[in-house]
Amino acid sequence: MKKQAKRALIGFLCASLLLTGCGKKAEEKTETNDEKSQITEVDNTSEFYKNITEGNERPIAVMIDNDNSSAWPQSGLDKAYKVYEIVVEGGATRFMALFKNSDCEKIGPVRSSRHYFLDYVLENDAVYVHYGWSPKAANDISALGINKINGVLGGDGNIFWRERKYSGDWHSAYTNIEKIKAMAKEKGYRSTTDEKITGINKEFTEITGDNAVNITLPYSGMYKVYYTYDEKIKAYKRKMNSTEHKSADGTDYTATNIIIQYAKNFPLGDGSPRQDVSTVGNGEGYFITGGKCVPITWQKTSRQAKTVYKTQDGNEISLNPGTTWINIISPTTKAVIK
Repeated sequence: MKKQAKRALIGFLCASLLLTGCGKKAEEKTETNDEKSQITEVDNTSEFYKNITEGNERPIAVMIDNDNSSAWPQSGLDKAYKVYEIVVEGGATRFMALFKNSDCEKIGPVRSSRHYFLDYVLENDAVYVHYGWSPKAANDISALGINKINGVLGGDGNIFWRERKYSGDWHSAYTNIEKIKAMAKEKGYRSTTDEKITGINKEFTEITGDNAVNITLPYSGMYKVYYTYDEKIKAYKRKMNSTEHKSADGTDYTATNIIIQYAKNFPLGDGSPRQDVSTVGNGEGYFITGGKCVPITWQKTSRQAKTVYKTQDGNEISLNPGTTWINIISPTTKAVIK
């Protein structure tokens, strides 16, 4: 009996040691997985920084429709490194998305040009893709020598396809980066640029400022943009009115950096409801990232010049790696930041 008890005790101790050993291995495995997750996040950040700041590939700027819910959901905004959002006639907005070193397979719905977006095409030295234009945009594109691809003109339309939701749907023209590059080459446009993209941190860097977790941008009585900060992804999720802003495949559209730029808009005076925007000059705004915001100033000395954003101490802002949304909004409709 004593021998049997002794054997049982030895067996119990051995089993305990084995179980303890398994527990340690599981713990070590969990730590390794966490480390891998952290490494992946750093790699993704480094990849964004490398794609945008290195090399000399020329950016591509695409006009994307946002007139109303018929244009939703859009495709491709999550692949852009920068998106401008500016008011158009009727109180809606339009997007201009910038791509570099991207292979985005679906962008749209592509919509027509407005002349004040051209100032940002010029400062980014981009090939400009649009589907139609206003009379002033047509004149300015020619006068300014902008390299354009216009879907309503001749062979340019061959790079677009239609995805109509209903008969007569004009929110339905789509393209992709491969087709744009092929057409740009056919038209003899430069594929490279001497302009370097600077002012981006290699790694996510927190700023000191006021809390900015919830942001409301009242573009007009009919249209508001909402941003909500998500600490897990260190980015802001968007809503347009009461609708979460998602891509056609259900991906959340997010902003790592938000620039609120106050600039006056007013009737163009051409007998239409089209707007003009004071893009050249100077003004105020906010830089928002990582759940914080700081007041800034902006200055643009000509249509071709880069817009310079500075903090109150006179230093240019540094963006975190990730998509930047530049919301250009009238100073009479103040942003609400909490």
